[in-house]
Amino acid sequence: QVQLVESGGGLVQPGGSLRLSCAASGSISTIYVMGWYRQAPGSQRELVARIISGGNTYYADSVKDRFAVSRGNGKNTLYLQMNSLKPEDTAVYYCYFEYSGSYRAAAWGQGTQVTVSS
Repeated sequence: QVQLVESGGGLVQPGGSLRLSCAASGSISTIYVMGWYRQAPGSQRELVARIISGGNTYYADSVKDRFAVSRGNGKNTLYLQMNSLKPEDTAVYYCYFEYSGSYRAAAWGQGTQVTVSS
């Protein structure tokens, strides 16, 4: 079974930067989608950014030109570089993989808290 572990969250002032990491462990032969979601208190979980097989990326309008999603050289690692952070970026951030090992499946990380506040 694949497990995802996020790291890199924390408290940052408005205008600051953070880099989130997500590392996958377990048997993965192909990754179809890698993405970051976030959920703020009282809100639904929303897609922030993702990479699909082939390298195409997608960003939510609210983070375009501020966030950058990338895949690590080891291929089973995902990053989210967050710049020019705003208080409204405060949320728990989750990474998400769609992959195949013995069969096609999906996995979520446990989440990492990002708080943007002065």
